[in-house]
Amino acid sequence: MQGMLRRDPRAKLVMSVIDQIKERLDIVDLIGRHVHLQKSGRYLKGLCPFHTEKTPSFFVFPDTQRWHCFGCNRGGDIFTFIMELEGLDFRSALEELARQANVPLVKRTPQQVQAENEAERLRSLIASAVEYYHTLLMTAPQARQARDYLKRRGFKRETVELFQLGYSLDTWDALRTHLLGLGYSVEEQIKAGLLIEREGGGTYDRFRGRVMIPIYDRRGRPIAFGSRALGDEQPKYMNSPQTPLFDKSKVLFGLHLASRGIRETDAAVIVEGYMDVMIPYQAGYRNIVAPMGTALTEAHLKQLQRLTRRFILALDPDSAGIHGTLQGLETARQVLDRDWVPVFDARGLVGYEGRLKAEIRVATLPDGLDPDEIVLQDPQRWESIVEQSQPVVRFVFRQLLSQGNPDEPKTKSRIVDTMLPLLRDIQDSIEREAYAQEIATTLGLDPRTLLDRLRATERAAAIRVEAAIRERQRTPTGSDLEAYLLTILLHHPDLLKTVDKRLTSLGLRPIDEHDFSTGYQMIWHAWHQLLEQPECELDELLPPDMIETMQGLSCEALPELSLSQWQRDVVRTVLRLRERKLRESIQEAQMALTTAQSEGQASVQPEISARIQQLSRELRMVQVALAQR
Repeated sequence: MQGMLRRDPRAKLVMSVIDQIKERLDIVDLIGRHVHLQKSGRYLKGLCPFHTEKTPSFFVFPDTQRWHCFGCNRGGDIFTFIMELEGLDFRSALEELARQANVPLVKRTPQQVQAENEAERLRSLIASAVEYYHTLLMTAPQARQARDYLKRRGFKRETVELFQLGYSLDTWDALRTHLLGLGYSVEEQIKAGLLIEREGGGTYDRFRGRVMIPIYDRRGRPIAFGSRALGDEQPKYMNSPQTPLFDKSKVLFGLHLASRGIRETDAAVIVEGYMDVMIPYQAGYRNIVAPMGTALTEAHLKQLQRLTRRFILALDPDSAGIHGTLQGLETARQVLDRDWVPVFDARGLVGYEGRLKAEIRVATLPDGLDPDEIVLQDPQRWESIVEQSQPVVRFVFRQLLSQGNPDEPKTKSRIVDTMLPLLRDIQDSIEREAYAQEIATTLGLDPRTLLDRLRATERAAAIRVEAAIRERQRTPTGSDLEAYLLTILLHHPDLLKTVDKRLTSLGLRPIDEHDFSTGYQMIWHAWHQLLEQPECELDELLPPDMIETMQGLSCEALPELSLSQWQRDVVRTVLRLRERKLRESIQEAQMALTTAQSEGQASVQPEISARIQQLSRELRMVQVALAQR
C-alpha cells in the first residue's frame, strides 16, 4: 500500500533547504561556539548549557550530526540546539541558521512581508514608549510620587533600569503626542494597545498617572505594558489589551530573564504579580515567573517544560489563590509530558499507565504576605518556603479535607475519586503507595481498600490484544516514513483522534512532534493548529518553502481504502518510525557509555545507563505492539 504512493519532487526540493543548512553548518563548530567541547573517542563532550553540572554529560555525535545530554535528557540536531539555547521557534531558528549558512530561503509572500513589517513596526513603537515612560520616571518632576512608591516597595535603581520601569503622565494625550512626533500614526498606537478610541470620535492615552511595567516576549523584546495605579484608582493593576504582539494567555512575565535561572536551579517558581518577580530577582532569586493575571495555560506550561520538569506554585493563600492553584494543577496534569510504564491485570496481561514526567509542588505563603514582601523582610524565609513546598498530592488532599466533613461516607468517596488520578501520576511506586496509605489512614479507611482501588484503575489500562491483520506492503524508511504519515493525516484529519486512542491503548504516547524530524515538525505544528483554529491562514503559520512542502504532500494521490484500514496503516507507520528512532538513540547512548567507561567517568555512567534502560523499555513496548499488528 505504502509503495503505491508517488513522491512529489517539489517536497524533496523544498526540504533540501534544511539539508543544505545541515551540510554547510557542522554541528561541532556550531555547538563549539557555545560549549567547550573535548574530544572523547569518536565523540565530543562538554558541560551542558541547559542545566548545571560538574561532570560532562553533554555529548555531540559528529557522525549523525546530533547531540544529547544524559543529565537533563535533552537532545536533537542543530535546529533544536539553537531553539533551546536562544528560546526560538522553529521558523526563527531556520532563518538564523540559513543566514549563518548563507542558504537563501524561498521569498516570502507579500502578505507575509507585510505582516512581519507591521509586527516589527509595532515592536519599535512599543520600544519607543518604553524609553519615553522610563525617561519620565527617572527625570520628570511629575514622577516624584512614582519614584517614592518604588522606593517604598524596595526597588533599587539598577532593578528599575533592568526592567525599564516607567511613569505615564496623568494627562490625556502625552504619549500620543510624543509618538506622533516620532512618526507613529494614531492607528498604529491604537493597534499597539496604547490609545483608546472615544465613542464620539478621537482617542486618549490608555495609561495615565501610573507606574509602567514593560512586558517582554521570551526573546526580550518589549510587546506590551502592565501598570500600577499610584492612588485609589481602580483597577489597581492594568495590562495592555490583546494585540498582534501580545496574548496574555501565552506570555509569562519575567521569562526572558528567568530562563537561565530556571535551567540552573532546575525549577520554575510561579507567582502571581509583577512585584513578586522583580523584587526576588533583585535579591538573586532568578527562576521566578508570573502569568499575566490569568490561570496557568497550556502555552505557559509548554514554554516552561522546555526548561525544567520541576514546578513550584507560590500563590496567595486566600480562596481565590487556592482556586487558581487547583486550576493550574489540573492544567499541568493535562499538558505536561508523561512516561508510560507497565502494569499487569489479574490474568498477567501487560498494559501501560501514564506517569507524569514532572514534579509539581505548592509553596504555602503566610497570610497577608506576598513573595516580594517576604523577600524584603527575610530572604532566608523565602528560601525556606520554597524548599518546604508541599507535594501536589498532599496539598490537594488537605484542601479537599477542608471543603467538607471527611467523616461523611459521600465525602470520603468524593475525596478518594479525586485523589486517585493524582496518585497514578506519581512515578515512584513506593512513594505512590505511601501516599495512598496516608490518605486511607486519615479518612479512616482500610489502606488495602484504597490500594485495591488504585490497582484496579491501573489494570483498566491493560492492552487489549487484537487479532493479527495481514502484513502491509513494504514500509518506506527514514524521512519517507514521516512524509507518508503526514500525507495520510493531511488527507484524513479525522484519523488523528482514533489513531491516538489506539496508540494510548497500546501503552504508547499519541502522535506528537517527536515523531518527526526538524523540517516536518513545523508542518505538523501548523496542521495541528489549523485543526484547532480553522480561521488561521496558512501563511501566518509557515514560511513559503514549508507551505510548498505541505502542499506537495497534500496533492499526492492515495489509494481508496476504508478509514479502518488507514487507521491500522497509520498506527503501523508510527510504530516503524519509533522503532527506527529508538534504535538510533540506543546506539548513540551505548557509544557514549563505552566512552565514559573507557575514560573512567563513573559519575556520568548511571545517567547514560538509565537512558539506555528507558529507551530499551520503550523499544520493547513498540516491538510488542508491532508483533500484534
